Amino acid sequence: MGDKQTISSLVTGGEASAGPPLGPALGPMGVNIMEVINAINEKTGDFKGMKVPVTVSIDTDTKKWEIEIGIPSASALILKEANIQKGSGTAGTEWVADIGIDAIVKVANVKLESSYASKLKSVAKQIIGTCNCLGIKIEGKTPKEITLEINEGKWDSKLE
Repeated sequence: MGDKQTISSLVTGGEASAGPPLGPALGPMGVNIMEVINAINEKTGDFKGMKVPVTVSIDTDTKKWEIEIGIPSASALILKEANIQKGSGTAGTEWVADIGIDAIVKVANVKLESSYASKLKSVAKQIIGTCNCLGIKIEGKTPKEITLEINEGKWDSKLE
């Protein structure tokens, strides 16, 4: 096994290109740049328009490569669910969107894989905390109100 070279970069889901930052970094490695880029785009297609952490490992002798895809940040995932580009600049006073509890569950499930929490409920609460910072309501309620309802068990059917 030869030396391993790793290139890490943030790419826009499904839109990596042979231009910077990846192309110039891959060029000297002697791999087929387009093959690598196409594989990255295939693997990040679900995260369209979001910044996705990507790591390419290349064996400098055999030129074999593998790609690891990270998970976009919670706020990127929430903004996608809310269909907005950015959150409120004045969190807590200005609300810019309202998403359903199902969107919270969906984001929490994606994050659960990369989180140290073992329970969907605790990840969901972190996601709701992020909604608070972004100025996004859930089910028409403030993140504080939803968190209280979760603590009372109102949403257990969705969060078990």
